Formats: sequence, C-alpha cells, structure tokens
Amino acid sequence: MASKQRNQQPSAPAEDLKSKDLERSRARPQNEALRTNQGVKIADNQNTLRAGPRGPSLLEDFIMREKITHFDHERIPERIVHARGSAAHGVFQVYESMAEYTKAAFLQHPSLQTPVYVRFSTVQGPRGSADTVRDVRGFATKFYTSEGNYDLVGNNMPVFFIQDAIKFPDFVHAVKPEAPNEMPTGGSAHDTFWDFVSLVPEATHMVLWTMSDRAIPRSLRTMEGFGVHTFRFVNAKGVSRLVKLHWRPVLGSYSLLWDEAQKLAGKDPDFHRRDLWEAIERGDYPEFELGVQIIEEKDQDSFGFDLLDPTKLVPEEIVPVKIIGKMTLNRNPDNFFAETEQVAFHPGHVVPGIDFSNDPLLQGRLFSYTDTQISRLGGPNFHEIPINRPVSPNINNQRDGMHRQTINVGQASYEPNSVSDAWPKETDPAAKDGGFESYPEPMEGTKTRVRSESFADHFSQAALFYQSMSDVEQEHIALAYQFELGKVTKPEIRARVVNEILANFDAGLAATVAEGLGLPKPAKGARAAGKQQPSPALSLLNRGVPGIKTRKIAVLAAPGSDGAAIKSVQAALKSQGATPLLVSPTLAAIDGMNPDATISGMPSIMFDGVVVVGGAQGAKALAQSGDARHFVLEAFRHLKAIAATGAGKDVLSAAHLPEKGDGVFIGDDGKVEAVLKPFIEAMGQHRVWARREMAETVPA
Repeated sequence: MASKQRNQQPSAPAEDLKSKDLERSRARPQNEALRTNQGVKIADNQNTLRAGPRGPSLLEDFIMREKITHFDHERIPERIVHARGSAAHGVFQVYESMAEYTKAAFLQHPSLQTPVYVRFSTVQGPRGSADTVRDVRGFATKFYTSEGNYDLVGNNMPVFFIQDAIKFPDFVHAVKPEAPNEMPTGGSAHDTFWDFVSLVPEATHMVLWTMSDRAIPRSLRTMEGFGVHTFRFVNAKGVSRLVKLHWRPVLGSYSLLWDEAQKLAGKDPDFHRRDLWEAIERGDYPEFELGVQIIEEKDQDSFGFDLLDPTKLVPEEIVPVKIIGKMTLNRNPDNFFAETEQVAFHPGHVVPGIDFSNDPLLQGRLFSYTDTQISRLGGPNFHEIPINRPVSPNINNQRDGMHRQTINVGQASYEPNSVSDAWPKETDPAAKDGGFESYPEPMEGTKTRVRSESFADHFSQAALFYQSMSDVEQEHIALAYQFELGKVTKPEIRARVVNEILANFDAGLAATVAEGLGLPKPAKGARAAGKQQPSPALSLLNRGVPGIKTRKIAVLAAPGSDGAAIKSVQAALKSQGATPLLVSPTLAAIDGMNPDATISGMPSIMFDGVVVVGGAQGAKALAQSGDARHFVLEAFRHLKAIAATGAGKDVLSAAHLPEKGDGVFIGDDGKVEAVLKPFIEAMGQHRVWARREMAETVPA
C-alpha cells in the first residue's frame, strides 16, 4: 500500500481542474477562420446559396440551414425576438371583390367576415421588458379563412435591417443584450448593435426609421403595419402581380416624445398593452384598413431599385396604396398564455391566390419559422393548439409526434392508397376550388452565393426618408442618434457611424450628430446619396386624422372643485368620442364623484391633454400640490393641449405657465364650452408643435 501511494502523482487542486475544464469550453476566436459546427471553413457568410443573383434560395444550403436552425433553438420557451407581445381577436372584411387581382376566397365578397387574431410586439426585449422602448414593433395577423390560415407577418416599418436571411442571426445577436452582462434590456443603445450596423451599410435605411418617431408609437391602436416583403397576388386566370401590403390605423398614426417614452417605461411598463386592452373593453374597437400597392410584372424593373430588396420601399407617390378592406379588433383574449403566448405565425402560411417573391430575406423566413415553432411549442403539432387551428379541415397523413391531439382512424397514413378509398388525396387541378399551386415563375441561373448588383445602393432611400421628414421629425432623429451613440463606449464605433454611414446620406445630419458627440465635423461621404424627390407620405406628421376620438384626457380636480364644471367637461369630451378621466391628489370623492386615479398613480405622460376645472377651494389645493404643478408642467413640456376654467387658471400660474399661449386655453366659470372648443381643435393635431422651443425651457 505504501509503495502504491509513493508512485502516485500529487492531485491538482479541484479548482484548478475545473478551471482547465472550463477553459476548453471557452470560445476565443483569435485568428481563426469562420467554420460550421462540423468544422468546415466558410467562404461566404453574407449570402444564401440561390439560383442566380435574383433567384430563390436553395434548400441544399447547409451553411444557412445550420446557422438558422441553431439560432431558432437558442431560446426556449420564450420567442427569441418578439417575446414581448399583446394581442386581440377581430374580424376582417374586404370593401369590394379583389377577383381581378387574386383568387384568395377571403378577398372576394364584401359580405364575408373573416376571423383574425393580431399580435403586436417589440423586437429586442424579453417578455418582462417595457412597452415604450425605442424599437421596431411586430404587427402579425392570422386570418382564419375558409381555405386555411393566412398569416401576414409584418412590422410597423416597411423595410428591414438586412437583405439576406443568413444575416438575421448576426443582426439579432448584435441587437440583443450583450453577452458578458445581459445589458441593455429592450434597447439598442449599446456597442454591439452599433458596431454591426456601422459595418453593414445595408442596415442604414432601417436604422434611420428606428431613430425616427416611428420607433416610439403612441399606441398600438395608432400604429401602421407593413408586410415588408414583396409578395404576389395571383388571380383565377393565373395572372400574377407583385404587391406590397400595408395596415393603416383608422384613427391615424402618432408617436410619443422620447422623454415620455422613457418615463412611461418606469411609470407603466405595460402602457401599450393596457391601452389596447382597455380600449377594447370599453368598446373603442381598434380599426385598421388593409392597403395594397399593386405592381405589374412588366413594371418591376422601373423603380431604380430592386423590389426583391427588403431594405427598400416603394414610395406611395409612385405606386398609390389601394385600400381594400378593414380589420376591427373587438375582443380581448381569454387567456394570455393559451392565446397570445402560444400563437404561431409564419410567412409561409398562405392560401391560393397569395404567393411569394424571391426576396432572400423572405426565402429564409419560410424555412426558419416552422423550425423555431417546433422548438418553442414542443414539437411538430403546434398547429393543433386551439389558437393556431384553422377553421377549415386540416386532413393529411402527418401522424404522431409530441403533443398530438388528433386521433387518426384507419390504416392509411400515406398517399396514394387504396385501403381508405384513396382518401385523402390531391385536388383536381382543373377544379374551381383546387389546391394551392405555386406561380410558375420562369427560373434560370447559376447556382451561386452572390448578392445581386441591384441590391447595392444602401443610401439613396435613407436620404429619401430623411429628406421627407418635417423639421420636427429631423430634430428628433438627430437627438435619437446622439442619445444612442452617446451610450456607445468605443469611440471608433461612434466615429464610424457618423463618418461612414450618416455622411453618406445627409451631411447636415452627420454634422449635427457629430457636434452632439464632440466629434469633428465629417467630410462629405464618398458615396453621398444627394438630393432625392421627397415622399410626403413618409412623414408621420402627415399620417394624423383630426379629432380626439378615443384620446385619454385628464380632468384635474380636488375636493372643493366645481362639480358642475367637471360634469360639463366630461360630457363635452365624451360627445367627441374621447375618454376623460377624473384625476385628483387623492381618491376622496369630489362633489359625489369618485376620482378615476390619483395624480401620482396616473401622471400626465399617460394622457393626451389636460383640463383643470375651477372651484376656489379645489384650485387652491392643486396649486399647493407639487405633484399637481408638475403634472401641468410636464404636459406643457410634452406639447399637449391644456385648458383651465375659472380658478383652475391659478394652478397654471402656480406652475409658472403662461395663461395665454400656443395650446393653452383659459375660460371663465360657466363658459366651459367656449374654452373646450379650441382645446379640442388643438388636441386634434396631437401635439402643439409651435410650442416646442418654449417647452424646452420648462423643468419637468
């Protein structure tokens, strides 16, 4: 025994053994070629293998499939992207038959109501993140048609960051919280995002949209939606036309201010979710019209950019949007998990009459979505979850698998068969209601990994978007770049964005952002886009609809306020379709009326306008309340219309606000109607933009 012990080597400390074991697991890619998981070197990580530069993606591309398959399965069970979502049931009706353009049954008859389920979402943050972060919003609609489910899976912006699906994992890895510290949550103001987009110029146009007010919508009910990709409509004669799909909110489109968005993230991280839920509960059903840009096949090469490029849009001034129907969201989910969390969308869920283009981002999504749902929802039978089940039969020979619900009867699980009288079997191609047939688009090309030269212009449409913005919107974009890049820690990344991205589409914006970051004024970009023909339709300020329907208005009062004035104000605002809420320092009754909320519980950032009612005792209490003074100061700073009746003007004076000025309206007791008329007109414009210079001096 002693001899045996003498021949043994001294054991290494346990912590050293573990450290060496962990070190083998650490990936430190220094001077290493990019390889597949099987160790094969990768020569092209930028492009999916396709049939010709503008051809469809090929299934044999093992590099793309491995990369996206791994990405699809990185997170369980939360969605990797679009984890934070809100949803509602509704119906869709077409205004007139679209038979000239498509044979899709749900687009044929104005009398037909098609059930829908719509999920709105942010992209970057996890389920617990805030609603009002600066981010792209998902806008996904599932149509339960008589021919099967059709999913229109889009965003609130008409373009995307990348051109080819093989780059999607890279983009999401870059925008997600950084690996060492899992920060930031729900935001893109960090090094890895800006490092990626500064090295990938094709992202320029979409990043600009994300820095615009489109990335901080006022409400999900006032948010536009886009199909992003170019799709096809195919009619009963087999004639194909290329289409771009749009959702237009009937109420118009509006945004938050950045200061509001940040404060709401802390005061009410569920702001958008709550707004959608409460609107449906009170009967203010959100409505969206479906619009289509229709492009004849022969015209697809006439725009100066490629319709297959998902980083490009078709200006409405060139191809108008034809409004074809309306969707009404009229019922909240019964159970968030069973419906909103388990609903599975897929751009490949189409019906006869709707088909795909060779957009390389879309082509990759057609593979990715089924793959990721299998992981997230526990197997291949996610279509049997009630929220995903079509209203039409879904009979086929697919059997078994985890969580199978269908009890298949009979011998045959194959086709063709004779033991079950040949059923189920293919439809007759000559039948009027035949099955799905892909559009026979001619194809010819060399198998290659290459990006079409028609995808090479990355700056002209960024210039188009920026030059189409109002002065207000351009100011907001510059401030957004300054804020985001101000949080980037590596100076070289900040400089690269300014000098190699911004300077290539707008020298003025580049100079403004550089000044805000303390960088030298950049030289004009080597590939500067130059002057574009503006598209007024791109400006969010042109997307408003006059009126205050469904707008939330604070009626600010306290015990001792004029009860008759409160009732008069509420009645007048309700008659215009608005939602007035009585807000007070406490929940103590005011002339027999119970307040809806306290000032601290529902601050001004949760409202679209403020009315301070009269009554000497109540006005005195509000004037002495720091919370009440801050309430009106903050509303003033955020460019909201403000009205005061009678002694209510003393509250504005106590907050050192002007009694007269842009968007501030003062009226005497008993003359509520007179002061509300201009107040309502001002609110109908969403913001009092003329006040913005004065508002900057207000400490709120």
